[in-house]
Amino acid sequence: MKRRVAREIVIQSLYQMEMNEVESSEAVTMLLDEAAEDNETDRTIGDEALMRDYVLSHVNGIWEAKPAIDDMLEHYLKGWQMSRLSRVDRQILRLAAYEMIYLNDVPAKVAVNEAIELAKHFGTEDSGKFVNGVLGKMIQDLEELKAKHN
Repeated sequence: MKRRVAREIVIQSLYQMEMNEVESSEAVTMLLDEAAEDNETDRTIGDEALMRDYVLSHVNGIWEAKPAIDDMLEHYLKGWQMSRLSRVDRQILRLAAYEMIYLNDVPAKVAVNEAIELAKHFGTEDSGKFVNGVLGKMIQDLEELKAKHN
């Protein structure tokens, strides 16, 4: 299973949940089915059951921690509010914050780099720089944030 592909599906699932008010399992299933049937994205799913479990675990974890993650991110946005961000940038920041704060299997720098790449791929021309700026500030307080939220 490729984590990059899993992260893409997590971002898209969160987007679907926020946009269409669907449940996590419905969003994940739809995206995995679409990827398996219509492989225009050149995604390699591999072990679909493993991918589904991984993605669903992340999506559910992010959704449960969303109020805390959003409050945390608001502090680092400086002049922005979560509600004013593009939906894509918002989901990418949530995923990166979740991986950095709540998970121990992803080094913070990897989470930031992956978020930047996802922002460049899915976001606007400036999304990569924006995501890098927010997460760069956040990583400076990482140990304090982990202690507070775990």
